[in-house]
Amino acid sequence: MRCVRPGRIDGACVAPPSKSALQRAIAVATLAAGRSRIAFSGLCDDAAAALRAARALGAGVVENDGGVEIAGGGRPTGEPLDCGESGLSLRLFTAVSALFDTELELLARGTLVRRSAAMVEAPLRALGARCSTSGGFPPIRVRGPIRGGEVAVDGRDSSQLLTGLLIALPLCREDSVVSCPGLASKPYVAMTMETLARFGVRVEADAALERFHIRGGQRLAPAELRMEGDWSGAAFMLVAGAIAGAVAVTGLDLESRQADRAVLDALRAAGAHCRAASDAVRVERGELRAFEFDAGHCPDLFPPLAVLAAYCEGESVLHGAARLVGKESDRRAVLVDELGGLGLAIRADGDVMRIRGGALRGGRVDSRGDHRIAMAAAVAALGAAAPLQIEGEACVSKSYPRFFADLGGMGVCVS
Repeated sequence: MRCVRPGRIDGACVAPPSKSALQRAIAVATLAAGRSRIAFSGLCDDAAAALRAARALGAGVVENDGGVEIAGGGRPTGEPLDCGESGLSLRLFTAVSALFDTELELLARGTLVRRSAAMVEAPLRALGARCSTSGGFPPIRVRGPIRGGEVAVDGRDSSQLLTGLLIALPLCREDSVVSCPGLASKPYVAMTMETLARFGVRVEADAALERFHIRGGQRLAPAELRMEGDWSGAAFMLVAGAIAGAVAVTGLDLESRQADRAVLDALRAAGAHCRAASDAVRVERGELRAFEFDAGHCPDLFPPLAVLAAYCEGESVLHGAARLVGKESDRRAVLVDELGGLGLAIRADGDVMRIRGGALRGGRVDSRGDHRIAMAAAVAALGAAAPLQIEGEACVSKSYPRFFADLGGMGVCVS
């Protein structure tokens, strides 16, 4: 358990590497015939899961202080792919595993065991693979090879299987067409396409990113990449600056494909002082006012923005709350329960969450094993009336292992 005391925050930190970009790069490098180099600093649990999957698929993986080298193009070892608690790795590597004519098993741990995996079955079967789950949940068993063709994917709740298909299908013999009406998290699909382009593969899509044309018989070339900083993790630090002082985060790409870059729009709408430059993004407290924001394509922003709204004058409205149900926890319910337990006027009605700013009590928050709930609670403590204890805080290692150390380095009392 961690205790975070109210107080001012003032300082700078380096954003952790984007786990979304890093997992995609690891998967593509695993299939590229040759040695790829991916530079980053610090490995979170989800990225470690992607590296385990890469090894199981026959990639040579050498980790070092500056990142990782991956010798791809190998054959599966036959060992299960242990995806830990990474939903992206589980769904992405299921599609990648379907390239091989070996039966492979993908395992889940922790909260991921209770998250649906049913969406992988029908599309992969339609492409020629055998695929089964345990009643719609992990583990997943898959055997290919998929051949390409035309397939529909339900992307309303997640774009992760689509990301895996976009990585795998260019290597099939046949051309493919993938339709995905109502796709969620479109910026992350654009990130997938950009990553593939770095390895020499092109995917064509319509303007709405709902229909994809993929030429078969392509080859992935090895590449050298440097991972950008993670806007999802940085959002918590930027919100901390907005409510309790000033924070600068370095290592962020202002032109990033990451959907959570939109946190700057929400912060500005709330009246925080934001200054973005090529070397750092700095946010300082201002006269915070209620704001309205659509997080439908960036649902990971809900926890930090709910905390921001707690310190704004008036009632803030966040759209896209329906997408919170299938995360590491039911974040819609957990935010209402845990922040409401601190005295916040917060309610969710379907896709809309309404939050009326006001004083927060101290006390205790149960993270429910959800890294973003734990980080939100820590940031909420900065303006609370008393210290806040956070149960299960170790889950932050899923995406941001240095989180509490970075808070402490900027003057926050963490014990």
